[in-house]
Amino acid sequence: MAGTVNKVILIGHLGDEVKMHYFEGGNAIGRFPIATNETYTNKQTGEKVSTTEWHNIVVRNKLAEICEKYLKKGDKVYCEGRIKTRQWQGEDGSKRYTTEIHVVDMTFLTTKNDLNAPDSDTAPKKNEAVKPEPPTNNVDNDDDLPF
Repeated sequence: MAGTVNKVILIGHLGDEVKMHYFEGGNAIGRFPIATNETYTNKQTGEKVSTTEWHNIVVRNKLAEICEKYLKKGDKVYCEGRIKTRQWQGEDGSKRYTTEIHVVDMTFLTTKNDLNAPDSDTAPKKNEAVKPEPPTNNVDNDDDLPF
């Protein structure tokens, strides 16, 4: 393979609100963490183990403004971007590093229905099929459909 690839795809939940920084000239940068989870069963003990990995997300300009406007802590998002590592001098003089995901494409996965769903026992649970009500026979079903 002649080239290299630096591509990251993440689906996770926001761990905090979007923190914005605006620059002269109208550019903007937004930062927020997202969490991804992995659950597996320990073969030796049989217990379920869940781990969370945190990712530092960076968005720029128009995408940053859209994220600030529409996203909030807990929302689920799909992110595509690149891994970038930054280096800086710490207050104690030591070199510090951070790894970030610079996002270029994002899809919001939390819908308004997810946000406004009632928490009653009659509401369908996540991944639960909803059975439609049978139609009432107030309409004459003798139409001329060929099937």
